[in-house]
Amino acid sequence: MPRRKWWLCWLPYLALALVAGVLPLALHNAYHLSVLILIGTYAIIAIGLSLLMGYAGQVSLGHAAFYGLGAYASAIGTTRYGLDPWLCIMLGMLLTATVAYLVGRPTLQLRGHYLAMATLGIGIIVQIIFKQGGDFTGGFSGIAGIPRLGIGPLVFDTDRKFCYLVWPLVIVGLLLASNVVNSRVGRALRAIHDSEVAARSCGVHVSALKLSIFVLSAAFASVAGSLYAHNITFISPDPFGLHFSIMLVIMVIIGGSRSLWGALSGAAIITILGQVLLKLSEKIPAIAGLDSVFFGVILIIAVMFIPGGLAGWLKSLRRSRRAVEEAA
Repeated sequence: MPRRKWWLCWLPYLALALVAGVLPLALHNAYHLSVLILIGTYAIIAIGLSLLMGYAGQVSLGHAAFYGLGAYASAIGTTRYGLDPWLCIMLGMLLTATVAYLVGRPTLQLRGHYLAMATLGIGIIVQIIFKQGGDFTGGFSGIAGIPRLGIGPLVFDTDRKFCYLVWPLVIVGLLLASNVVNSRVGRALRAIHDSEVAARSCGVHVSALKLSIFVLSAAFASVAGSLYAHNITFISPDPFGLHFSIMLVIMVIIGGSRSLWGALSGAAIITILGQVLLKLSEKIPAIAGLDSVFFGVILIIAVMFIPGGLAGWLKSLRRSRRAVEEAA
C-alpha cells in the first residue's frame, strides 16, 4: 500500500484524537462535559453492536442487559468485596462474555424477528434479576458508593478527567472493530450478512462466527457499563431496560449499521437529541415521556428515506458527485 494511502487511513483516528483532546478543555460547563462522557460511553456499545447488526446481520434487543452486567459487576465487586476497580472491569467482561456465550448458542440459531424477540427476553430477564436481587444487587434502590477509577495517583474524579479516560477507549474500540472488519473475519461477516447459505457453501463456519461476534459485542457493552458505574458512582436497574436497548439499535441504524464511524455519529446524534428533549420537557411538561415517540418517528423516517443511515447517505452523495465529475 502506498505510504500516502496508509496515512489517509489513520487521518480519521488522528482527527478524533485531536477533537477528544481539545474539546474537554474548551467545555467549561459540567453538564456539557457529562454529555460528552455519555456520548463516548454509548459510542463504545454502538460500535460493538454495529459489528453484530451491520456486519453479521444479527439484531439484538438485549444489549442493555450486557451493559448492565458490566455495571453491576463493577459495582458489586468494588462495594461488596473491596476488589480493585480495574480488576472488576475485567471480571465484568469475563462474566458478560460467558453469559453472552451461553445465551448466544441457542438464540443465534434463530433468525429475523425470532432472534430479536429472544434477545429481548434475555434483556427482560436480566433486568428482573437486577430488581429482585435483594441486598446483593441492591434491588430497586440500587448500589451507591461505587469508587472512582484511578491510575496511580491520578484519580478520574471530575468529568473533564473522565473524558480523557472514556474517549481514548472509544478510539481503541474503533481500532479493534476496524481491524475485525478489514480482516478475513470481516469479509466472512459480510458474506453472512448477505446470505448465510452462500457463506456456508464457501466454507465459512457461520454459527461459530456469529457467536464470536455476539460475545465480542457484549464485551464492548460490558466495558461501557463499568465506565458508567464508576463515573456516576451509583447504579439502579432503570437504565438497563428495553428502552435503552431500542435506543442503541436506533443509534446504529441512524448512523449507518454498516459503518463503525456511523455508529459513533449515531451515538452522538441520539444522545444529544435525548438531552435536548429532556431539557425541553423541563420547560414544557406536556411533552415529558414522549421521547420514545419522537425517536420512533426519526427511525421510521430514516428507514424510509436513508436506509443506509447517515454513513450510507454520505457515501451515495460521494458516488453521485464522482459520477457527475466523470460525465463532465
